[in-house]
Amino acid sequence: MQALLPVSMAEPSRQPPRRGRRGRRVVPPPSWTLLGVLGAVLVGVLMVGAYANASFAPDRRQVQGGQHEVPDSVTTGGPIISITDGQHRSYRLPPRTIALTFDDGPDPVWTPEVRRVLDAHRVPATFFVVGSQVARHPELVRELAADGHEIGVHTFTHPDLTVLPGWRRRLEYDQTQLVIASAAGVRTSLIRFPYSSYAASIDDLDWPVFNHAGDLGYLNVLNDTDSRDWALPGVDQILANVTPSGYSGAITLWHDAGGDRAETVAALDRFIPLMKERGYRFVTVTEGLNLALAEAGVDHRVESGLAAGPDERWRGRMLIWAVQGADRTLGLLGWIFVAVGVLTVGRTVLLFVLAGRHARRRRAKDWAWGPPVTEPVSVIVPAYNEKEGIAAAVRSLAGGDHPGGIEVIVVDDGSTDGTAEIAEGLGLPNVRVVRKPNGGKPSALNTGVALARHELIVMVDGDTVFERDSVRRLVQPFADPQVGAVAGNVKVGNRDSLIAKWQHIEYVIGFNLDRRLYESLRCMSTVPGAIGAFRRQALTYAGGMTDDTLAEDTDITMAIGRAGWNVVYEETARAWTEAPTTLGQLWKQRYRWSYGTMQAMWKHRRSLTDGGASGRFTRRCLLFLSLFGVLLPLLAPVIDLLALYGLFFLDRTATAVAWLVMLGLQMLTAAVAFRLDREKLGVLWVLPLQQFAYRQLMYLVMIQSMVTALTGGRLGWQKLRRTGLTPTPSQPSASAPS
Repeated sequence: MQALLPVSMAEPSRQPPRRGRRGRRVVPPPSWTLLGVLGAVLVGVLMVGAYANASFAPDRRQVQGGQHEVPDSVTTGGPIISITDGQHRSYRLPPRTIALTFDDGPDPVWTPEVRRVLDAHRVPATFFVVGSQVARHPELVRELAADGHEIGVHTFTHPDLTVLPGWRRRLEYDQTQLVIASAAGVRTSLIRFPYSSYAASIDDLDWPVFNHAGDLGYLNVLNDTDSRDWALPGVDQILANVTPSGYSGAITLWHDAGGDRAETVAALDRFIPLMKERGYRFVTVTEGLNLALAEAGVDHRVESGLAAGPDERWRGRMLIWAVQGADRTLGLLGWIFVAVGVLTVGRTVLLFVLAGRHARRRRAKDWAWGPPVTEPVSVIVPAYNEKEGIAAAVRSLAGGDHPGGIEVIVVDDGSTDGTAEIAEGLGLPNVRVVRKPNGGKPSALNTGVALARHELIVMVDGDTVFERDSVRRLVQPFADPQVGAVAGNVKVGNRDSLIAKWQHIEYVIGFNLDRRLYESLRCMSTVPGAIGAFRRQALTYAGGMTDDTLAEDTDITMAIGRAGWNVVYEETARAWTEAPTTLGQLWKQRYRWSYGTMQAMWKHRRSLTDGGASGRFTRRCLLFLSLFGVLLPLLAPVIDLLALYGLFFLDRTATAVAWLVMLGLQMLTAAVAFRLDREKLGVLWVLPLQQFAYRQLMYLVMIQSMVTALTGGRLGWQKLRRTGLTPTPSQPSASAPS
């Protein structure tokens, strides 16, 4: 399934370069520097998101170190540890004194609930916050500080600090300080390390981290009792865990984030009045430390929550914007991923149901368009510098087996390579060569139509080779008087290179399978320039070919559909064309197709409000073109982007499975399309490779086309180089695959 590629774009056509119209500028070629800068910015934003989501934060180590380097006075001391110039001191809260401390917040759901309980009981608490969460919810920290609660550092991404180098640890502390400064306007001297608990648990791996934080001016805060509320043990057990023995003072550890904290809130609501009844007072950690110092006769008072400077606040605000911007970007990408999935699945279902029904109906034994069409046919071949393929193309057309006869008109549009002489030199009796000054493909086609003797008109590109029965099969749908135009089946003739194989797959899936769908919905948007048939009456009613867009085939098809004619697909009428063999040539071709289609959509937009056949056709046509031809290819890069992001920063197994599911869906659609088109399945081995190069090129093509359209520019024509590799129907490689 080429759901992630531009679909239903106009088939290749040719016209010479021309200047931009007055009042419109020609858009310069794509700026790779600009694309590179935008890509780098996006990657940077995603890296910020990955960092804020702790993708670079190591989990808690499993190996426990010994306690040979940790002083006994620390492991047997209190939960507040001050380290200055290598000197360490431990402090405990005075008896009947409790400091409520909360880790891992702020959380938009549970922090307000905890705050509500604290306010109801009029007690303060100390919140050790995770910096990335502060960046996401600065208003919560601002409200805590305004209510008199104390703020402490709990690192920025909650890593195991024992495995981080010193510079990274300091970065964790400094970034958290910055976001606290921006959110609450204060600095804090308190720090609690992730995965820390009691003083007795400090080992030789932890001790350097404590010393480093002390050298930076922090007070290390541990706890006396641990609620273990993260394990959801029940309210009664939480109360038992946090209640200090006797009347000793305690720093109690709770959590206001990290999961469902309903038990925490309920236990807190019971714990506070219970401790007050026992004569306890509630303080912040700093208040408790100052009480302990006063009782010890120390003439010193610790200050925390000092006002932050304007520079810190500004830098913190920038960090908050970066994290929130990354979160919003990831959220937007997530929604786009869902949208792409819905569009992809929806398109797949429509293809399977409607295209499959179309194929079954056509293959029924009693299927027929009506009585055989034997009217003579005029074939128009616009040619501009087509010396490589014009002889093979004209021979294949002149030798067709249509019983009514075939008139071939080669309109040489000012070629300078001898194209007209080659066509004339074939000496075929039913071939006329007309020369005209260079005026563009629409002008050449209109000239050919004016000179044509017959009412049924077939239009062919000058590098396209028809099978012997293609003209006859192509005009059979005109047995139905409601049919105004017929799209044929375009095949890639030069399938030797990898790029050509990818295009062969795209033609079968993205073009031919879609035409079955669009015929069923009566909203065919493009009769390909390589092989298409028209009633002269329909062409005249639609105003003929115009040069308003670079996709004149899409333009005329939409005009015919709006006029009330049916546009159908005849799969048995095959034409072989030469596909670009280099990425540069492919870029030029697809850039022109996609931009031309956007031009045609814009040109016919006003008929959306028309009544009758015009409005019905336009609403269907533009809806499906917008969804599957423009929106899906524009959004599809998110699939690859999130796949890469997921492999590095999310669940790799889940990411790989999701990507393989999408590939499997594409393979299934491809198999169905190839079977309906009676193509060999062997070439599908290159489809997985298509996901890593070809698809990305199509993304860039669509993005550049959209930029060109939005800036109001006019894309100059870029003729592709032809090598004349298109096989003739008589060659085995060009025969219809079984």
